[in-house]
This record gives sequence, C-alpha cells and structure tokens, in this order.
Amino acid sequence: MRQYKKAQIMKQTRLLLGTAFWLLVAIIQASGQESIAVKIDAIVEAPVKAGRVAGASVAVVKGNETIVTKGYGFADLELDVPTPPQATYEIGSITKQFTAAAILLLAEQGKLSLADEMTKFLPDYPMQGNHVTIRQLLNHTSGIKGYTELPEFRDFQMLKRPREELVKLFSGRPFDFKPGEEQIYNNSAFFLLGLIIEKVSGKPYAEFIQEQLFDRVGMKDSYYCSERAIHKNHAHGYDSNQNVLVLKGYVDHTWLYAAGSLCSSTPDLVAWNKALHSGKLLKPESYREMTSPALLNDGTMVRYGMGISLADTNGRHTISHAGAINGFLSESDYYPNDDLVIVVLLNTRGPVSPKELAREIADAVLGKAPDRSRPFVGDLTQFTGDFTGKGRGRPATVHIGVSGDQITFTNTEIPRAPLETLKYFGNDTFGFKDTIVIFQRENGKISKLHLDTGYGHNILLRQPTNEK
Repeated sequence: MRQYKKAQIMKQTRLLLGTAFWLLVAIIQASGQESIAVKIDAIVEAPVKAGRVAGASVAVVKGNETIVTKGYGFADLELDVPTPPQATYEIGSITKQFTAAAILLLAEQGKLSLADEMTKFLPDYPMQGNHVTIRQLLNHTSGIKGYTELPEFRDFQMLKRPREELVKLFSGRPFDFKPGEEQIYNNSAFFLLGLIIEKVSGKPYAEFIQEQLFDRVGMKDSYYCSERAIHKNHAHGYDSNQNVLVLKGYVDHTWLYAAGSLCSSTPDLVAWNKALHSGKLLKPESYREMTSPALLNDGTMVRYGMGISLADTNGRHTISHAGAINGFLSESDYYPNDDLVIVVLLNTRGPVSPKELAREIADAVLGKAPDRSRPFVGDLTQFTGDFTGKGRGRPATVHIGVSGDQITFTNTEIPRAPLETLKYFGNDTFGFKDTIVIFQRENGKISKLHLDTGYGHNILLRQPTNEK
C-alpha cells in the first residue's frame, strides 16, 4: 500500500513539474513576443511622433502567431481621428499581384494561355512589328511605353474620358525596347491586362477581383478604390510638401485601374498572403509561374515574377511588392523560409519608406540577417566610370566611383540621389539594400553593367572615359 501511494505521489509530482515546465515555456514565449511587439511599436511610432507620417497600419504574423496587428497615428489629421484596427488604404501597385492572380485563374480555366499574344484579345493594338505575350505583360518585359511616365498624363489624369483614350495616349509611342530584351516597370502592361481580364471573363475588372479573389479569401475590407464613394474606416491620404503634410493630390481611379486601384487593410493583406502562398488560391503550377524569376531573351534571370518582386531583403528570400499612390505608400512582404508576413500601410506619401520600416521589423522578428558579402581583392578602379542605358521614363545613368577600399554607386538621373556604398558578393556582382549591380566583361574589360532593382533590370553601357 505504501509503495502504491509513493508511486502515486511521484506520478503527480512529475505531472506537476511537467505542467510547470510547459507553463514556464509559454510564459517565456509570450514574453518574447511581447518584447518583439514593443520593438515594432517603437519602429513605427518614431516617424509618426516626428510628424513625418500621419498614420500607419501594421500587421506581423509568423506562422499562426499574430505578433502585431494595429493602427498608429491618425486616419484623419484634421479631426484627430486615430487609425482604427481595420483601416483601409489605397494600396497602389500591390494591386498588380491581384491582377496577376486573376490572369492565372483564367489560364487555369482554359480561357487564355500565358503564351498567347496580347493581340489575340486586343486585336487593334498597334504592335509596330513586335510580338508581346501575356507573360511579358505580367513581368514588365513587354517594352510597351509606360503611361504614368508620359508628361501628357499629368494633365490627362485629371480628365473624365473613356478608357480607350488612355490606350491611344501610349499605344502609338515607340516601344522602349524589343519585347524580352530588358525589363522596365510598366503600368501600361497591367492596364492592358485589366482589359484582357474583362474581355475574357465577361465581367468588369472590379467585379471579377471581388468574386474570384476577395470573396474566396475572405477579404471583407477590400474593394476597388473610388475617389467619390464613402467607405467605413478608410484612412484619409496626405502628401508631404517641403516636410509639411498636406492633403493628397487628386487621383481618378479610372486610370490606375488594374495597375494600382485596389484598397485593402492589413488583416486582409495577411489573409491574402496566407491564401496565396499556402496553395489555397492557385494550382501549384500557376503558383510556380507567378513566383519564378522571369527570363530575358538572352537567358538573364531577373528578380521579378508576375506582379511580385523576388528581390532578397537583407539577404533573406522575400516575395513582396510595394505600392505608391497620391497620399499612400504600402509594402507587403512574405518570407517563405520563416512563414512570416509583414504588411506596412501608410496614409502619407513622403519621406518615410514602408519598405525600410518592414526591413527593420523583419530584423526585430528574425534577428539580423547574416552578411553574405566578402572583401574584394583586386583593383577596384577597373569598375569605375559612367554607365548609361534605358530607364523608366528617361535614360538611366549611374556613376561608379571608388572610396577607400569600396566602390560607390550614384544614379545621376535622380535629383539629390544618395551616394551608395556597394558590397561585393563575388563574380563581379555588387549590391546595396535590395539592388544588385552585375558587371559584364568583354575581352577581360568591364563593358556594361546590369542594374537589377527587383522591379526592373536595365542594361547600361560603359561610356568612353573622354565623355562626360
């Protein structure tokens, strides 16, 4: 009897110790998550308190654990309205991944093929002897002139006109390059994809996106933006003028359309990322198409898929996209190796970058990423000089210099562009932040460089040293 009681006591003791152990583990984990949440609050609150951004919404979800989902600052500065948890924002070019997913769904239904030429659905488009596939529209390699970079669009966007008049505005312009030769970020291509979705599905773009994507994923706070309609919890947008916040400039959502006219919230964008990257939305082959790097005609791999960027963030594999529109900036990042979603939405278009905030948040959650750069051994002056080629809406020119034992990068086409220090990654490849610079040789000498930003891949030729 005594032995039985002793065994029972031992069993109960082990049970209590085990329970205490797992309770302690849970407390430690909760404390760790709370500590991370405090760090995230500090990251986001800093620019809000400094008056550099009106308000923000941030969601950070790792696996099944929600670390942060909250609003900061103000949704309306004039009335001092705090940012509500479900605040909606104009998400700009994050729209593009929804457009891409819609095209892939139509391909799954057998209604189109990514290899189809766009003229199969838009037969009146003047191709100027070129052949552009739907795939090339999706990955920005079509060469079609971008309408948002045309000077005429500044006045045109204020007008109420039929959509075909915008197509006329850019369709008659010379192509920037032969399809597949380079990659330049292109809103015209996604405008045309919206027209193709409507023609193939027989439904307006907004209706198709609502039924086939928003409703399926459960995105109850997402919709096609409007400059007139009233939506509950919609944050007011602000621009920055000489470091002072002002009411945002006018946007007519007729024109941004399938390239940038969707509105959403951070919880909805988390749900979107979870559905997209877990196979709940697209078939495996469609998802691979969407998230695989595009190839140029010469086999060069670019760091963009279909409506999404594949550029690493601080050396970590990331599937992401940014958005910029009058009054709003946005960033949606998914880290597949860590099952981490970070969404940052700002109701201010100004000096604060949601990508930089998301980068800091990733470091807070995952720790500092390992530095994969290495010292360069050799003569750095072999890389120096001016390199010029095609850019988005204007020529791209970069200057490569030397500072101490490192080379520097300056985009001379951008006013007040910062001087960036390049890290070396081997095989004549350098980089800074998310940008990669790959030098190419002819007869052993540097003759050109490939500038890959994750949203474009430009080939710039080295200029003779006697030219400025």
